[in-house]
Amino acid sequence: MLAFLLHAAASSKLPTGNVIKGQNSEQDKAVYFDILGTYMVVYRQRFATLLHNSVIIQSLMIWTTSLVMGGFPAAVSLALSCLSLVLMWVFSLSFSASVAFILPVISPSPVPYVASPWLVVGLFVAPAFLGALAGQYVGFLILQTYLSNVYSKRERLLPATRAELIRLEAERWLFKAGSFQWLLFLIIGNYYKIGSSYLALVWLVSPAFAYGLLEATLTPARFPKPLKLATLLMGSIVPLLVSAGTIIRLASSLIGSAVRFDRNPGSTPEWLGSVIVAVFVAIILCLTSVYLLSYLHLSEAKRSIIFATCILFGLSLAAVVSGIVPPFTDLTARTVNVVHIVDTTEKYGGRQDPVSYVSLFSTTPGKLTREIEHIKEGFTCGRDKPIDYVTFSVDYGCWTHEDGEDGWDESDIPSLLVDSDVSSNGRITNILIDTKGSTRWSLGINTDEIEDFKFKGEEELVPIGDKSSVDGWHTIQFSGGRDAPRSFALTLFWKKNSTRLVEANTVPPPLLKLRTDFNRLTPKAKRVISKLPSWCALFGKSTSPFTLAFLTALPINI
Repeated sequence: MLAFLLHAAASSKLPTGNVIKGQNSEQDKAVYFDILGTYMVVYRQRFATLLHNSVIIQSLMIWTTSLVMGGFPAAVSLALSCLSLVLMWVFSLSFSASVAFILPVISPSPVPYVASPWLVVGLFVAPAFLGALAGQYVGFLILQTYLSNVYSKRERLLPATRAELIRLEAERWLFKAGSFQWLLFLIIGNYYKIGSSYLALVWLVSPAFAYGLLEATLTPARFPKPLKLATLLMGSIVPLLVSAGTIIRLASSLIGSAVRFDRNPGSTPEWLGSVIVAVFVAIILCLTSVYLLSYLHLSEAKRSIIFATCILFGLSLAAVVSGIVPPFTDLTARTVNVVHIVDTTEKYGGRQDPVSYVSLFSTTPGKLTREIEHIKEGFTCGRDKPIDYVTFSVDYGCWTHEDGEDGWDESDIPSLLVDSDVSSNGRITNILIDTKGSTRWSLGINTDEIEDFKFKGEEELVPIGDKSSVDGWHTIQFSGGRDAPRSFALTLFWKKNSTRLVEANTVPPPLLKLRTDFNRLTPKAKRVISKLPSWCALFGKSTSPFTLAFLTALPINI
């Protein structure tokens, strides 16, 4: 990356500083998108603003003219057709999201579609489609009821003929409501200069052009006709080509993120990742199928489409419940961490004996029941033993104390010793930190009690001054080479007035907490790793511990 930046910065094609200074950065931003990953379209924000304003003004003029010519009934029909859109969104989101809440109950994994993304079509797209169709149909019936009252006063037709004309008129209003929906999104996107407003533009202009060319006339039709299929095809091809690539990439990113957005394993609800995917699917479906749905209410194939959608949903659920389609495979593995922990944390002012055990956890949502059954080795899983790794915490995990005393030495246990503690002009405490054989460690400092701190002789490690904190902790991560220092002198400057409150019968948070890491496999950890199922893979990042970690802490009442 550095080599690329140096080469690019020296390019003669870059504009000079004077040119950049004279430009309007807001209007000269680039709006760019690709069409199915093949063609790239690029233009300036200035052109996008002019184009969007022109389309918005013309659309508002057309709508105003249409409502003026149609009078009060047209305004009410537009309002009721917009109500059908609201119901479409509500039903679609509800149907799709409800599946996300069901999955953790019926499936061993709350994200069973990770290895087989096509399951998303059956699990979320199908119920979202059924919900959208049902919601819009309710609005369609309400609109029909109103139009029947209007037609009964104006037209003297046979009941059967009048009913058919009302249905056709309602169908047209639903189609036009889809255009009105995209006009609102275009106005909002243009006002906030959102680059992706080009999607609203194509979904508004192309169907509106097709409708105006094949369906609309300057004078309201006395006897409406069924919408032509050519109108839907002509109006949808271009928007689908422009937006398909973006939608597919966003869906893939969300599915991938559903298994790794949990920073603290077990801290977020299991259904959260699936709810995000379900909501995304419902939003995309409501936006892109709004024109199609208006055709289905009068279509003879409506029942067949609903039946096929229900079958698809049922088969997808059956595949998840039965385990025929596994949530993880050898090619798409579940990430896990196996850590041998030696815990020497001080509690209630007294030092407890080191507790040694092997911990197994995963940042992928879901229980580890299947994995434990495969590994065995005496693991117990649950939430009753949260582990604080300083840089993150594990609220749900598995652990075993069997054969946990081998593979580590007490000489590797880190120490936090109080060298001095004075309170002349504000309380100042000097702490001696010895990480023993570890050159990779993480230190958490309680910022509810400590205002500032510095490392004696190592000021460049943490500059003096205001310290940031997350949830009341400032975290330092250190990783050095073979000859990196292992002993540090830390000076703590206490806050003058601490307002921290501790509930009765609870253990107060420590003043300092330290984790030291060793890239070493103990016999127990090695045995557990060798028995990991094929669908699991070890995963580590900068905040994760090595396979051997020591935990210690310094209490508040030093």
